[in-house]
Amino acid sequence: MRHVTDDERRARLAARHALAPASRVATPEDAVAAMTVLHATEAATVYLSCHARVADLEVGDLDRALYDDRTVVKQLAMRRTLFVFPRGLLPAVWPSASARVATQERARMSKEVVKAGVARDGEGWLDRACAEVLVVLADEPAGRTARDVRAAAPTVAAVPSGMTFTASNVLVYLGLTGEIMRGANTARWYTSRPRWTLTRHWLTDVPEPWSAADGYRELVRRWLYTFGPGTEDDLVWWLGATKSVVRAALAALGAVQVSLDGGATGWLLPDDLVEVPEPGTWAALLPVLDPTVMGWRGRDFYLGPHREPLFDLRGNAGTTAWADGRVVGCWVQDAAGVVEVRLLERVGARTRRALDDEAARLTKWLGGLRVGSVYSSAAMKGPS
Repeated sequence: MRHVTDDERRARLAARHALAPASRVATPEDAVAAMTVLHATEAATVYLSCHARVADLEVGDLDRALYDDRTVVKQLAMRRTLFVFPRGLLPAVWPSASARVATQERARMSKEVVKAGVARDGEGWLDRACAEVLVVLADEPAGRTARDVRAAAPTVAAVPSGMTFTASNVLVYLGLTGEIMRGANTARWYTSRPRWTLTRHWLTDVPEPWSAADGYRELVRRWLYTFGPGTEDDLVWWLGATKSVVRAALAALGAVQVSLDGGATGWLLPDDLVEVPEPGTWAALLPVLDPTVMGWRGRDFYLGPHREPLFDLRGNAGTTAWADGRVVGCWVQDAAGVVEVRLLERVGARTRRALDDEAARLTKWLGGLRVGSVYSSAAMKGPS
């Protein structure tokens, strides 16, 4: 059995995740494809994740990809998380990971409607609400905000304020089913206030969804190339799916078992068994929830002893500072917007210079803008 050491896993991470300087890519589309998907729970994360991987990125480059060319799109999927997907991956995710979450959301909302006394038939209420929303958006190619949709859809507008199944939840459900999408953003790049629009308006040429099995297989294939080798547990966690789904996809791909340091069994694609060379010294500063820190369930090979100070109590990652494939700290901004690296361990002078260079690069790119986050880790909150 092929053995993949932790050192090789870190070398793969540097190259596949476009983090080592020699591996950086040219466009936001390239960055999204390299990572399979980018986390988009916070709007700023997408831009900061691309900045770390794209040479000479401008905010307008990603705006173009998201809102003009629409080559990358926002889609709720695995683990009810919002991601930016390559447009070509939508036919795979709609019938698989997104459909799974949609089923869960439908059951939850239908029960809450009945429990709150809004309707006796929760599923019937949800179907009426969805139909009204689709009518509201039918003649609005530019889309409408959640507030506008709520005001125009009678069934949703009648829900008492404070209830959990508001207009936004109905929109989220329709987004999971692939009928509507988050369109143009009405706020600055670091804040998300989308106009919701019918998928046929946003994409024009809407791809036909694949089968669920084919969709899962493609998601697993792309994950293995980006994050592999990974374990079965890693894939189950990342997909938010079951072991049977993961095992079926691995079998269909002809994935190859490899041994990992510590005794675990990982998987690689059958045409991806050649050892990846060491990339040399590199450093990167990644934003909250970046997929490089969130991509696996088993994270010891890059976190070492630093898991607790870098994640909040719900398992959300704060900012991270990387050196040669390992997390060595986090980064914050001072009152003037200057990026500062906070180390959790001692590093050599060469590594420190590389980290400081990345801090200076990010400071210049942000231009004095301070980017806030609700996902602040203990390391981010602690003293410098």
